[in-house]
This record gives sequence, structure tokens and C-alpha cells, in this order.
Amino acid sequence: MPTNNPTADFLPLQGHYEDLVVYQIAQCIYAITYHFAHTYLDKGDRTIDQMVQAARSGKQNIAEGSVDGSTSKEMELKLLNVARGSIHELKADYEDYLLTRGLQKWTKEDERYQKTRRYCLHHNHPDDYVGPIQQRTAETTANIALTLIHQYDVLIVRIIEASKKRFLTEGGIKEQLFRARKEYRDNHQ
Repeated sequence: MPTNNPTADFLPLQGHYEDLVVYQIAQCIYAITYHFAHTYLDKGDRTIDQMVQAARSGKQNIAEGSVDGSTSKEMELKLLNVARGSIHELKADYEDYLLTRGLQKWTKEDERYQKTRRYCLHHNHPDDYVGPIQQRTAETTANIALTLIHQYDVLIVRIIEASKKRFLTEGGIKEQLFRARKEYRDNHQ
């Protein structure tokens, strides 16, 4: 059926990443990590930059992937996977910090984990964490970050799977260009 605007459904602009819960969680992770790295790691420790950059990459690659997804599902998938990989790198840094200092990583059975998980499910703004973590220990702050990282990972995997499904059903840009051009020609002869 012809539409009045042949480009209405053709390569819709994306980029509303600020509305994605996973992006909001990524902002929280970045804010916590920035505070954590600059508070609990020794000045000059290379891990400071590595943790902050991993947290930043986990956020920025969602933004770039979301925008680039308008024209390249391949690039969107690549960037979302880079974001996920960066957050896993950050997860390992937090776990290493706890391990090497004899601190506890909370298990799912731990009441502190359960309480933190419930809080994190409903608080997706950096301000919900930045002030409160300044009153917390390194162990607690690391575990809050790990809880958010787990939630981030669950959500980004869902987004990656949905993006893969869209690619399978809609195709890439070349296929979309061909379909749009063919539809335009068919409707304007």
C-alpha cells in the first residue's frame, strides 16, 4: 500500500538512547566507578584510568550504537557488544579489588545483595548513588557497582538479541535500500 511519505518507514532515525534503562544504568555505573576509582585506588594506579574508561565505554558505545543503528545494524551490534565487553572488564576489576583486599563479594543469598538489588531496580539516576556512596565503604560501593553491572548485562543482552532479530527480519542497509527503491518505483510508475 503506497504511503504519502515514502521515507516514513525507511531507515527510521534512532538515537533515543537516553530513554533506555540500560543506558541510565550505565550512567550510574560510570558515576559510581569514577568516585570509586578516585577514592579507593592509589593515585597513579593505572587501574583508575582503566576502570573509568571501561565504565565510560560501557555507556558511550550504547549511545553510538543506538545512533549508528539507523544505517548499520552491523555497527549497532558491534558497538553494543563492545559496550558489554567493557562492562565485563569493569566487573573483573571490581571483583579483583575485592579479592586482593580480602573483602567480600556479596552472593545472591546475602540480604545486603537482595536489598541493593531491589534498590537498583528502581533507581536509574546517578544522583541516586553519588551522594549515598560517599558514606559507604569500598566493599559496599564495589558490591553496589557489581549489582548494577549484573542488571546492565541482563538488559544489554536483551537489546543485542532484539537487534539481531531485527537484522534477520529487516535485513541490513543494502536490503532496505533495495526494498525502498523498489517500492518507490512500483508506486510511482
